[in-house]
Amino acid sequence: MISQASDEAMVEAALLVAAEAPTTGDIPIGAVVYGPDGAVLARACNAREALGDPTAHAEVLALRAAAAVHGDGWRLTGCTLAVTVEPCTMCAGALVLARVDRVVFGCWEPRTGAVGSLWDVVRDRRLNHRPEVVGGVLAERCAALLESFFADL
Repeated sequence: MISQASDEAMVEAALLVAAEAPTTGDIPIGAVVYGPDGAVLARACNAREALGDPTAHAEVLALRAAAAVHGDGWRLTGCTLAVTVEPCTMCAGALVLARVDRVVFGCWEPRTGAVGSLWDVVRDRRLNHRPEVVGGVLAERCAALLESFFADL
């Protein structure tokens, strides 16, 4: 079992990725995928504006990069995805389909969250894979990053 301190360290790493996001107008969300041994497989921040790609959310980009290095094709069995904000429907579906074992996230997103807030895609019993979910880790710090971004708009 992963400790709360480990979960905090994982979200802290995702916060660092989000804070380093380029000034492209992308919402500062960071994601990090950890392998079964705890090693970082991939990091990514939102890049929809930078890439002109509606699917370029931090989670999707990190999952793609992690799958390329994990060694089991597209399956990320045994891996943990840490992200600064509760994943949306697209990202929640992607992490389920990638077979991620754990999702650890910072702040809840009541308008678009699909890991317990607005929807709960990852725990739908009709799906053949349901990852463990740990939400609200370093939530205030993650929310403050978003609040600062939107206040500047």
